[in-house]
Amino acid sequence: MKIWLIDLESVETRYTCEWKTHVPKLLESRGWDVEVLEGAEDIPPATTPGAFLNFGGTNIYKSTQIEKLSRAFTEGKVKNGDHVIFTDAWHPGIINVKYMSELLGIKVITHGLWHAGSYDPADFLGRLIGDAPWVRYAERSFFECFDHNYFASNFHIDLFVRSIDNAGAYVGLTLQAKTNKIVRSGWPMEYMKNKLSKYSKLKKKNLILFPHRIAPEKQPEIFRDLAKHIPEYEFVICQDKQLTKEQYHTLLGEAKMVFSANTQETLGISPYEGILVGAMPMVPDRLSYKEMYDIQWKYDSTWTESYESYEKNKQKLIQMIKHDIENYESKLPKLEKLAQNLTEKYFSAHNLLNTIKNYEVTYGEEKKEKVRNRV
Repeated sequence: MKIWLIDLESVETRYTCEWKTHVPKLLESRGWDVEVLEGAEDIPPATTPGAFLNFGGTNIYKSTQIEKLSRAFTEGKVKNGDHVIFTDAWHPGIINVKYMSELLGIKVITHGLWHAGSYDPADFLGRLIGDAPWVRYAERSFFECFDHNYFASNFHIDLFVRSIDNAGAYVGLTLQAKTNKIVRSGWPMEYMKNKLSKYSKLKKKNLILFPHRIAPEKQPEIFRDLAKHIPEYEFVICQDKQLTKEQYHTLLGEAKMVFSANTQETLGISPYEGILVGAMPMVPDRLSYKEMYDIQWKYDSTWTESYESYEKNKQKLIQMIKHDIENYESKLPKLEKLAQNLTEKYFSAHNLLNTIKNYEVTYGEEKKEKVRNRV
């Protein structure tokens, strides 16, 4: 069994940089033969404003990956029982893989990790493209092509399934099909605890961070207004600073709190990074946060549903921020327990790895049966 890994293009300031080396090593640690298919190196380095990749460059990268895999198919390097993992399920190349697999009679098992799509109205695709038929049918096709579709949170699964049920492009997908093809698995981010450990030793300040992208669904204007009303604390929007990853993690290590008013979040990596280095999360009781965090770390969702709602509830939010900052030390034991829980359930890819491992048993038994038949 061989694993063909279709990786994500690396962005230095994002987790895709660590995934470049961590995901292959994680798979190899299980004894599997892994070949990473990277895309072209000469893609635009800058991301599209408000996004985390370049909308033109990503297609150059993905097209090159599929060319490499197509050559592997035609040269007979891809075998029955091999696995093809797309670390980003929103990849048109999965259609090419399915095409080759079925027409060449080479059965491969396909896996896709879903990060976002048009099914999320707050995501870039959802906002700029919406429910245009071409994108909805494309996503339905991607979903059908994958044998296993992975989502990091139950909220993300529910969001995806509701779109499947409500959009005409998704009619006909049975509950059984959804159940068989969908896996809730934490993301492969086992490296984060050790990587960030040195920052947890930094001296804390009355510092509150906004660690998200500057985008409409992140509502940075709420954070900027809070800074005006609580001048005794330092408020920093990280993307305003053009930080390196080292500088960003240093700020996290010095902060007592990370703040979110997101209207779109299917996992939430930034708050988790903060938690690992001792920064308390303050998040709304909605989205993926709802299932991931205890009530003590969440505020009423209505307080930041919109800027107008924030204006009405501003004083409640200010009061909660002050209370948590002033009682920071007493919250540390519960913060450590939260870090352990999130690491186990949402930032370790146990279910993805176990899904692949199950095929070892299946194909191993098939080989034994063939040997018995020959004898």
